[in-house]
Order: sequence, then C-alpha cells, then structure tokens
Amino acid sequence: MQGQANHFTRYAPSHIEYGVNRYQNETRRLYGVLDKHLSDSKADYLVGGKCTIADIAHWGWVSAAGWAGIQIEEFPALKAWEERMWERQAVQKGANIPDPYKMKELLADKEKMEKHAAQSRAWVQQGMKEDAEKNQARSQK
Repeated sequence: MQGQANHFTRYAPSHIEYGVNRYQNETRRLYGVLDKHLSDSKADYLVGGKCTIADIAHWGWVSAAGWAGIQIEEFPALKAWEERMWERQAVQKGANIPDPYKMKELLADKEKMEKHAAQSRAWVQQGMKEDAEKNQARSQK
C-alpha cells in the first residue's frame, strides 16, 4: 500500500487525488494496526522482546513514511519503534548499503526533498516510457 502511496504522491505524472487519498489512507490504517500492536504489547519490537526479520522488513517502509505523505508523529508507538530500530548499529550499517541512507535528511529539508522527488519522478516516468515502447514493439512482432 505504501509503495502505491509513494507512486501517487511522488512519481505519478499528474496529481490524482483519488490515488493519493486511497493509498495514503490505507497506509495510515496499517500504521494504526502496527501502532496499536506495539502500544498494547508493550514490547520493544514487533514480535516480542527481540529484533526479528519482521522488524527489519517493516523498518524501511516506516522510516520513509514522510516520503509517502504520512506523518509518523500520528503513531507515537510506531515512531518510537522506528527510532529504536534506527539506534541499532546493524540497521544503520544495512541502511547505508549500497549508498548512504538519506531519507531522514531529505524528510527534514522540504526544498531538498522536493528536488529529489522531481528527479525521481523524471527517472520513473522515463523508465515507464521505455517499458511501454518495448512492450509496444513486442506486440507488433
């Protein structure tokens, strides 16, 4: 759901209100489930008292919530979990492969974020155009 929120918020060639709202709201709903689970369980991690593959699989998405237009502050237990995950040396090490992790830096600087979003949008749109051309050429064979 958040991948679609990312697409409609950052990469679509034009603003499609329905797509933005649909996928941002579904992402918020899912974040609400995670937030409630973390709050009710009083656990530091998604599956009890230790960091597991579930935490690792979710962290990248949650850490980029702002990129999808989601304010993580709406979900205090989830925000605390994301910060706890980021404090782990192994998470930082993994996040910096193959390139330094810049999402937190981008989200803190609106001008930089919008510039990066425009560059990313152009790259995505170019890739979509190339794919469409390849598919059209294949179908004409």
